[in-house]
Amino acid sequence: MSPLDPITHSPNGRRRGRGLGLPFRGVTGPLNAITDVPGVAVGFTTLNDPDFHIHTGVTAILPRPVGDLLHPVWAGVFSMNGNGELTGSHWVRDGGWASGPIAITNTASVGIVHHGLIRWMMQRFPEQADGLWLLPVVGETYDGWLNDLCGLHVTEAHAMAAIDAASTGPVAEGNVGGGTGMITYEYKGGTGTASRKVTVRAGDYTVGVLVQANHGRGPWLEIRGVRVGEKLPPEPIWSKETGSIIVVIGTDAPLLPGQLERMARRAAIGIGRNGTPSGNSSGDIFLAFSTANDPGPLPEPPLLSLQAVTNDDLDPLYMAVVESVEEAVINAMLAAETMAGRKGRVVPAIDADAVAALFIR
Repeated sequence: MSPLDPITHSPNGRRRGRGLGLPFRGVTGPLNAITDVPGVAVGFTTLNDPDFHIHTGVTAILPRPVGDLLHPVWAGVFSMNGNGELTGSHWVRDGGWASGPIAITNTASVGIVHHGLIRWMMQRFPEQADGLWLLPVVGETYDGWLNDLCGLHVTEAHAMAAIDAASTGPVAEGNVGGGTGMITYEYKGGTGTASRKVTVRAGDYTVGVLVQANHGRGPWLEIRGVRVGEKLPPEPIWSKETGSIIVVIGTDAPLLPGQLERMARRAAIGIGRNGTPSGNSSGDIFLAFSTANDPGPLPEPPLLSLQAVTNDDLDPLYMAVVESVEEAVINAMLAAETMAGRKGRVVPAIDADAVAALFIR
């Protein structure tokens, strides 16, 4: 059997948006994933134990090869609605960079995953990290509808295993890692990814995104302008928006921290294209990083020198973020599988064939 085309199929065999023929715009990278950005890797620890209603995990994004993870990446952050957590965001906003792996998990596990990331860096870099100021980035969304959130089942070891599992190949989607127990537009959701190729005067670059999608009301769902949530209404779960979405954006384009913050803001347009207004109870928080302008290992050198794409050429990069986030959310939903969780609750996967049929003319 020939391998699945990663542009059209998730690693679990389910069809992605482009595999259904959905009319997403833009040219993807070869994997249509954040790992199309050179050097970026993604790993997962997935916890599923139906007997104890455990459906959760950890997603790890490595912005540099393992040996270079003490080299900061220039970064920017934006909170569209702040009912959630992204550790390290204050320093990203002030200092303009982040270092080490980036992780996403459930709401109750931010602390233990943060601890696990620091322990991993101390073990991986025992001499360089000794006494070094480490402030990893960890985001979260709430999976307590399906998962025994208060059981605190995620451990340091799970966070460290997600880093060790990281690969630069195709990225698993749906019920994996931190996205395992998540719900999107009242259908099963979770982890999704997408990428775009961009050409500006300075050169050819890649923009890739990974989302942990746990947001939206069913009636809001739109795909490429089609009101899917009205035509394929899910059984209501929420009386109001109660979820969140974390978006991580990576690029190899050389950008200044302020430009990366502007990139992060455009994720809001991407999630809005699928129908959400970013509800009051939603934690919609976005991080963008660039692998360019490597400053070397911490601590910072006495003098830093950065190159950057001119502001006048940012529009194609902005559009790449918007299109990739829009597509990644739908890829998360299409890859997800129906899940039974705590208190007898069942959240169905969206019917991919029914979605595709809405676009047949």
